[in-house]
Amino acid sequence: MSTPAGLIDVHHHAVPPLYAEALGDRKAIPGVDYPDWTPEQSLEVMDAHGIAAAVLSITAPGVTFLDGPDAPKMARRVNEYLAGLVREHPKRFGAFAILPLPDVAAARDELRYSMDELGLDGAGLLTSYGRRYLGDPEFEPLLAEIAERGAAVHVHPAAPPSRDLETFDLPASLYEFTFETTRTAASLLFNGVLDRLPDLRLILSHAGGTLPFLARRLTHGPTIGAYLKDRVPADVIGTLGRLHYDIAMSANEFALPALTRLAGAGRILYGSDYPFMPAAHTAENTAGFAAYDGWTEAERAEVGRANALRLLPALAARLAG
Repeated sequence: MSTPAGLIDVHHHAVPPLYAEALGDRKAIPGVDYPDWTPEQSLEVMDAHGIAAAVLSITAPGVTFLDGPDAPKMARRVNEYLAGLVREHPKRFGAFAILPLPDVAAARDELRYSMDELGLDGAGLLTSYGRRYLGDPEFEPLLAEIAERGAAVHVHPAAPPSRDLETFDLPASLYEFTFETTRTAASLLFNGVLDRLPDLRLILSHAGGTLPFLARRLTHGPTIGAYLKDRVPADVIGTLGRLHYDIAMSANEFALPALTRLAGAGRILYGSDYPFMPAAHTAENTAGFAAYDGWTEAERAEVGRANALRLLPALAARLAG
């Protein structure tokens, strides 16, 4: 198998200097070493692995470490920084706007500015804010506006909001991130958000966490608890199958068969997780993507490039220009 030319990486993080300075000594993700990053380093890794363009995003904790008006101010500065990189490298970088949740009003303002004025490619959300996951009714007006715009949303896990969980002194990103993605998807499912907003274009990180493995189990909600009878979607599997999934940290023989069975190759996108996963992992994940024998070569080209371009028309236009 060969790697299709011109991969589009939808899970690629930026660490703007102004953001890193504000974060200071705080751990962005508990237990995770914070990487050094420059745009030039990203371009070097991209060139080495056939990545034509990367859509940049800010990982956890977003701007949640800031209080009051400082959070939207930092989101604005970061989005303007990202927009500057896109202007400087229009055929190499796209960007998902960071939004200052849990302040929904401020997040809607920043969504409008980042898309209408800055021309960013979509929005980046975390799986939870405080103890509220994305299916919380408080967030639905924002999600409805995003859906109305037809914008893509990259959903990245955050550290679990509960500090009572036993994590065995292991980094949250080692395994809890997968459960956080599953939790936010379950909240969206059973709160009816995905039924009410069928056009919401969500990209779930890391092959959807544990969703491919648990998809059939989630259909048994009303069997386990009759009170869920009126809350379960009519077609849980079909609803999960219309979401999109990146394969950061997941392009391997264990994850890809289940994900492909759930979503089909038309809903899967390439991702590297650089620089929070190092260049060596980009090589490993790209090799796993190229070697997987469960796709035709046409499907591999969809996963590697075409699916992302369908979701991200502004990026597609820049690449075609």
